[in-house]
Amino acid sequence: MNTEKKPVFADFALGPELLKVVAQRRFVIPTPIQSKAIPPALEGQDIIGIAQTGTGKTLAFGIPLTQRLLRAPGLALALVPTRELALQVADALRPLLEPFRLYTATLIGGESMRPQLQQLRGRPRLIVATPGRLNDHLERRTVRLDDVRTLVLDEADRMLDMGFRPQIEAVLAKLPRERQTLLFSATMPPSITQIAARHMKLPTRVEIAPSGTAAEKVSQELFVVRRDAKNHLLRELLREYTGTVLVFVRTRRGAARVADHLRKNELPAAEIHSDRSLAQRKQALAGFKSGRTRILVATDIAARGIDVTGIELVVNYDLPDEPENYVHRIGRTGRAGQTGHAISLATPDQGQDIRRIEQILRATIPQSEHPEVPAAPFDRAPPRSASAPRRGGRGRGRFFRRR
Repeated sequence: MNTEKKPVFADFALGPELLKVVAQRRFVIPTPIQSKAIPPALEGQDIIGIAQTGTGKTLAFGIPLTQRLLRAPGLALALVPTRELALQVADALRPLLEPFRLYTATLIGGESMRPQLQQLRGRPRLIVATPGRLNDHLERRTVRLDDVRTLVLDEADRMLDMGFRPQIEAVLAKLPRERQTLLFSATMPPSITQIAARHMKLPTRVEIAPSGTAAEKVSQELFVVRRDAKNHLLRELLREYTGTVLVFVRTRRGAARVADHLRKNELPAAEIHSDRSLAQRKQALAGFKSGRTRILVATDIAARGIDVTGIELVVNYDLPDEPENYVHRIGRTGRAGQTGHAISLATPDQGQDIRRIEQILRATIPQSEHPEVPAAPFDRAPPRSASAPRRGGRGRGRFFRRR
């Protein structure tokens, strides 16, 4: 019998005032990544944190960042890959910072510079930014980074996947060498190792799951159908699952087409992709979070920028361009200890894409058939072991037939 005491936030070396705010926010038991990352971060160590999405990484850097701002002058800078994630991080950290009159500026593309300049004039202690917009401000000399004492690189692998390395390097060149760097990522590609070697001081690596591991409580399922049958299968699935559903599509035009198709079939859906304005994306996300809109169709721009608990189902209408993004997509469900389900729709020519995803997962995705939509022949090699564990969706025994 395991009698080991679980850590609580009160065990950490937090100042009494910050501990009081943490308690008021009803944070009691830290998540595993918080338990491993917060103590060394409070000691001033550089951190490389490897964890799946939905595991509490924002507080894992937010609490040490807040304590450092309380104890010493200077700024904190958090770089994130997308506008949505920047807004999410800023919203999550404001309740920790504002009781101490520590204010935040959020610098993101897609909106006017004017409100951002007003935020900067308010002497913020934390800047949350996307790399492109931060570089815009640096070029205009509307922001200075020589007083940054804590740098956070959140979803670092995603920023590099999106081609932000030149902008990140430009930012790093303007930062003081004497700083703390907290890097968080769901995967650990060589590009992350290179950044750590060049820009971090003997970082402590904390990891709560092997790099690329999918969320433990997310069951997965694969359907192989002809391309022209995907819309039919998607409609059938969305009528079987009655909770909130996030549908990932590869391109912005594809997302618009799928969302329009669903609306025409009396399945109200909103959409988020790069052709939508920031205001439209905020509206779509707000409707999804509030439950007014049950189905949200998104490109990978939203793969790590949606923090919505209770998403019942993630559907990969299209497989991702990069197999690593599969983990980030399905991590939108099964968050905060809840269970979730992920369904992927593949075409017969995508056997190699599926194998690449399964290599990252270190597991086989169980394959299913739907009685209303004919399955297509599928070359899957190597063949699945007869003893491989199967984790079925909630439809098993109702209308899904396993094979």
